[in-house]
Amino acid sequence: MNLKSLVTDGNRSLKMYAGRLEKLGIIKLEDFLFHLPFRYEDYSLISKIAEIQPGETVTIKGKIIEIKNQYLRGGRIKTFQNAIMEDETGQIKLTWFNQPFIIKNLPVGTQVSISGTVEGSGKILKIKSPKYEALYNEQTKSLHTGRLIPIYPETKGISSKWLRRQIHNILTQFSNEIKEYMPIEIINRNRFPDFKTAINSVHFPKDLLDAEKGRKRLSFDELFLMQLAAQIRRQKWNKQKKGNLLEAKKFEKKINTLIDSLPFELTNSQNRAVGQIFHDLSSSKPMNRLLQGDVGSGKTVVSAIAMYLTYLNGYQSVLMAPTEILAEQHFATIDKLLKPLGIQVGIVTGSKKTKIKDKELGISKNAFDVLIGTHAVLQKNIKFDNLGLVVIDEQQRFGVAQRGLIREKGKNPHLLTMTATPIPRTVALTLYGDLDLSYLSDMPMGRKIIKTWVVPPQKRENAYEWIKKQIKETKSQAFIICPFIEESETMTTIKAATVEFEKLRKDIYPDLKLGLLHGKLKSKEKQDVLEKFRKEEFDILVATPVVEVGIDIPNATIIMIEASERFGLAQLHQMRGRVGRGDKQSYCLLFTDNFIAQSSKRLKGMETLYSGAELAELDLHLRGPGNMYGTAQHGVPKMKAANFSDTELIQKAKIEADRIQSKITYYPVLNQKIEAISSENISPD
Repeated sequence: MNLKSLVTDGNRSLKMYAGRLEKLGIIKLEDFLFHLPFRYEDYSLISKIAEIQPGETVTIKGKIIEIKNQYLRGGRIKTFQNAIMEDETGQIKLTWFNQPFIIKNLPVGTQVSISGTVEGSGKILKIKSPKYEALYNEQTKSLHTGRLIPIYPETKGISSKWLRRQIHNILTQFSNEIKEYMPIEIINRNRFPDFKTAINSVHFPKDLLDAEKGRKRLSFDELFLMQLAAQIRRQKWNKQKKGNLLEAKKFEKKINTLIDSLPFELTNSQNRAVGQIFHDLSSSKPMNRLLQGDVGSGKTVVSAIAMYLTYLNGYQSVLMAPTEILAEQHFATIDKLLKPLGIQVGIVTGSKKTKIKDKELGISKNAFDVLIGTHAVLQKNIKFDNLGLVVIDEQQRFGVAQRGLIREKGKNPHLLTMTATPIPRTVALTLYGDLDLSYLSDMPMGRKIIKTWVVPPQKRENAYEWIKKQIKETKSQAFIICPFIEESETMTTIKAATVEFEKLRKDIYPDLKLGLLHGKLKSKEKQDVLEKFRKEEFDILVATPVVEVGIDIPNATIIMIEASERFGLAQLHQMRGRVGRGDKQSYCLLFTDNFIAQSSKRLKGMETLYSGAELAELDLHLRGPGNMYGTAQHGVPKMKAANFSDTELIQKAKIEADRIQSKITYYPVLNQKIEAISSENISPD
């Protein structure tokens, strides 16, 4: 039910709050119930004034006997509100700041419940900025005092107190509509509370144990529904889709010739992934596989071999990448591998349309065998005669609709999605339960480990000198990464690429050649900067995290990352992968001015861990699922209750999903929920 048509707060409709609520992800009425507290304040200790002591967090019930505004000149505090409250045992002073409306809310004579931390000494006790709640009669139920108080994610104009009232109203008014949908045997087997009890326990718990039980039930529900939806999608995919059977054995000799011509030997995991992909392509059921591997593990080569088999069977392939830089990189690699075999490789991006055989791409039939591009490949004028294989790189950066559109350009083409984003295995199984998974777990032979150091502020100048010495002695190049393009008024201590570029060019490295790369540059300007860096016209490239993917500079051996504590370990690992792509020893320097214990522990992990999956597990453990990817990724669902680090609950959810999958039609409400999730969640369709 839409917010604009329903609940009221006094005489004010929620409609006026709809825009603000949307920022919190609250669009429908039921979204209130799943806007969960992130912590609780304990105001359950109800005391008499004569019994309280300084330092205690308490709730007191009594009467306002005096209240007034006091005005000040200048400063941030314009007014403060002083009140005196009494019960049968004594009096206490209350103070609020810049809240003149409190005078009307709590006039003299109001019975009130107050919660806060006691200050002062002797007889002069006070509470600053207490939570308050007018008690209109003895039956008034406390929401904001005298209990565990839920604290919610907030936005401007929407406070936890306001949310608390709305959620309580909904739970009261629509109690009969909050119905159980989970099969009773699952609830009993796992000793979960029923759905209505769980929702009430999370928002208004009797104690922390009650809140934990409620949240565990809601967490299980999220994981279970996601697992079940993925399994049902896979089942439908297997039954309904008939794809193009591509023969592999018939062309074994030609495939081996390509593999033998590579300037390197395939790793064990690359060979295994190629075998798994060929097995899928040789089936009349369209492939639906995720290829996961670290930066530099050789995913592009594996996809090129699959494209070659597709070509040998008379079909076309397309590879879609999220950025022009990455598309250009893939084109360079794949064209170099496949062009000598007579395969026409084309590229199309927002700023570039390749012409093949003097005819514009998409107008000439059979103009290409393999097409590489950004979302520009979705243009209507780009047509495929016989599309057999779709490869999507970093699929989580594309929306479901875009992934569906590219598949619609062929008749049930095989689908291979790739990601360099390190994802813990338990998370991958939850997010991509409808996909077959291939892991590139080892790096190419001869690839050296990138030595990584966390650099504290006092060693910054020495690090600058060391970088200069390395560049000159080894004739190599360096990246310097800054979090932002320009300086921010609110984050003046954080390095900005444009400002840092000028400082480095003039003061630190006046004798070196520096380039600047960031997201505001036009596509051609980016390519020009990269080409100059590739040709060694720059010694140092100062850049934003736009270099995270798709830039391959074999002569770059140093990457220095400013404000490294601001990035997730997965993102740091991907940026680290920009170096170490040649035969020289490479280095990653993590600069930080914020040496708090947790960020220090996270960053120190980069010094000893070189596997993306291990780093993702560490990040998950230290920072929680919300920050796992460093930045929010399109297509990755936001979990409201579940925690991806709870592997035991994930396993339970999978077991229960396996049990009930074949009986889903017997549970119509559950079935409806699954269909809704399937339309929203990560899906190849």
